[in-house]
Amino acid sequence: MSFGTMIEQLMEGMGVTAAIFVLTLLFSLPLGLGVSFLRMSRSRIVAFVSKIYISIMRGTPLMLQLICIYFAPYYVFGIRISSSYRFIAVIIGFSLNYAAYFAEIYRSGIESMPVGQYEAAKVLGYGKGQTFFRIILPQVIKRILPSVTNEVITLVKDTSLAFVIATAEMFTIAKQIAAKETNLVPLMVAGVFYYIFNLIVAWVMERMEKHYSYYRN
Repeated sequence: MSFGTMIEQLMEGMGVTAAIFVLTLLFSLPLGLGVSFLRMSRSRIVAFVSKIYISIMRGTPLMLQLICIYFAPYYVFGIRISSSYRFIAVIIGFSLNYAAYFAEIYRSGIESMPVGQYEAAKVLGYGKGQTFFRIILPQVIKRILPSVTNEVITLVKDTSLAFVIATAEMFTIAKQIAAKETNLVPLMVAGVFYYIFNLIVAWVMERMEKHYSYYRN
């Protein structure tokens, strides 16, 4: 196999990797915010259930979660699994897993806000929804961005776990080529691709942190 052909195949896998990355963030960030609200609920039952969900998602391997989500329709409901469901299962698994991590990040940011912020907003006539989305959330975003950045960078590397249910992302293709050609060059090139992807993500997140920073010039 020529080097150009190898790069072309790896780039196709990179497209799948990027899709997993983008769709996971698209679903897990808002879902995590919702879970954080449930986690802080005054209802003990709701708070307990959400706490158990977070504990399971954070306490078990993502690889195991992907396997369970992929095979659950067949073993639980007797539904035949189609090949197209693989990618859907990957997105569901990644989104549910990362939502748990983001939920705790959101919760720590929200609970760190001084009570005076809420009281001042109430005096000014803001409702609960207005207070949160106009006053609290923008400040929370500033505080949690470093933690979110760490999770986002981890997500780039975790996309390689999609191989466990035979989703042809970049790492899977690199392994297949490496096994066929009996050399490590495809894996090394894949490593360079992941590194560049992470550099881009880190740069974007750094720009966001500087934009929202209290101390920027």
